[in-house]
Amino acid sequence: MGMIIALAHWQGRISPVFDVSQQLLLVSREACWPHQRRMVQLLYEQPQARAREVAGLGVHVLLCGAVSKMLATALTNEGVRVVGFLCGEVEDVLDAFLSRRLHQSRYRMPGFTKKTLTFEKNVGG
Repeated sequence: MGMIIALAHWQGRISPVFDVSQQLLLVSREACWPHQRRMVQLLYEQPQARAREVAGLGVHVLLCGAVSKMLATALTNEGVRVVGFLCGEVEDVLDAFLSRRLHQSRYRMPGFTKKTLTFEKNVGG
């Protein structure tokens, strides 16, 4: 079974604030096939509509920068695992997620602490 990973994208980096991010890089990860990728434009900013839009793309995991509690809750309620407060080059963050290295401080936004997390249970990699 495959997994779709979405990365909030801005100029090759993780978008700093997902609530106003305009693009997602979708990476379809299959067990024995190369990853398929496509870029999508996000249409909605209202939290419930954005969460439905992301879930409607089949996203299992969202890797993003800062995210409001309201939007993180809406995404979680739609079945999307939110891994927030990330920073760095999109390819580096994707590789860190796939190799379970997102816990390293270099992938966390400046000023990040465990208390900053909206949902600790959803953060990991």
